[in-house]
Amino acid sequence: MSTEILQVRDVPSEDAQVLRARAAARNMSLSSYLRELMHEDASSPAMSEVLARIASRESVEASGDEVRAFITEDQR
Repeated sequence: MSTEILQVRDVPSEDAQVLRARAAARNMSLSSYLRELMHEDASSPAMSEVLARIASRESVEASGDEVRAFITEDQR
């Protein structure tokens, strides 16, 4: 796996302090923590992709009572 060096400029001090604290709370360096955040974000589909998949699905018709019955049945 190849890697790249990224640099982020003009990060507000308050944001940097929060990120450093979160990294420290997980016993991680700031770089490791940010790399993990970026990987999670890059690995997740964009909201527009999720919505497009949902929109492409066949619709299901159900009354409120049917939905409630389905939920109740699932809780048993």
